[in-house]
Amino acid sequence: MTGEGQPPPPPGWYADPDGTPGMVRWWSGSGWSDVAVPTGPGVAVQSSPVLAPTRPEVPQPQPVPEPQPRSRRGTWLVLGAVAAVVAVVVGLVVGTRDHDEPAAAPADRPGSSQLPSGPTFTPSTVRIIDEQSGISYPYLGEGWREYDFAFMAETSTVAGQYFTTQELTPAGDRFIAQCTSGPVREGLGWTGPGSEAATAAALADSVRGNYYPGPNERRILRDEPRTVDGHAAHLLEFQLSWDVEGYDATGERAALLVVDVGRPAPALLYISIPNTHAELYGVIDAVVGAVEVL
Repeated sequence: MTGEGQPPPPPGWYADPDGTPGMVRWWSGSGWSDVAVPTGPGVAVQSSPVLAPTRPEVPQPQPVPEPQPRSRRGTWLVLGAVAAVVAVVVGLVVGTRDHDEPAAAPADRPGSSQLPSGPTFTPSTVRIIDEQSGISYPYLGEGWREYDFAFMAETSTVAGQYFTTQELTPAGDRFIAQCTSGPVREGLGWTGPGSEAATAAALADSVRGNYYPGPNERRILRDEPRTVDGHAAHLLEFQLSWDVEGYDATGERAALLVVDVGRPAPALLYISIPNTHAELYGVIDAVVGAVEVL
């Protein structure tokens, strides 16, 4: 993508090469990331003429040839030929149906309509509205699919988005990057307003034991109270690392935001990005900074 003798642009966030307005992708110095994310906090966008999105060529209208005059006799000849062809086709169809079973309609044939694997958001989606937990947050755009797994041990319901980073792990499941939410289950530290920090700590221990290969090491990056849309909250962000054969990733950055939404259970926003996609770590700040309480 660079001219002869011209150094490639440095790694960083650049405008989406597909030209999607408001979206950026990570340029590693030699190739693009799999997914695009919205511009926002934590995403410092660079510019480079080499990586500028290409504008599709607008097709030029072609001149329409003027219709040539046709004699009345020629018109009748054409109509007669068409009528003859139609008669033959109808006869063949009727004859076939007299002797054979009717053919299935195209929509009834297996494989005639291949649906994408996993649910997707509607094209107009810009935010994920989680009515059950009482919060909303940005939809991260192309490449992120609607969360369709059965449940999470930490929340009573789950909403959100994810994409697969490894199809099959040694444990026999998929490894994913995710940004999900839900009401916190009982027994995970919540005793009412003021217990946001204790709940975040209990949730961090729970996800570490439930979703990551072991043994692993944890390094706390942020453990701080916050205010989200006027509501008390607590953010716990950490980096996990492991050395387990068969996993593409050797670590992951995760963030848990617990928000007292004024309901019996607080809301949990859980974001996890494997280090195979470390260029997306900025998504954490972008999403956490844009959470709203319903």
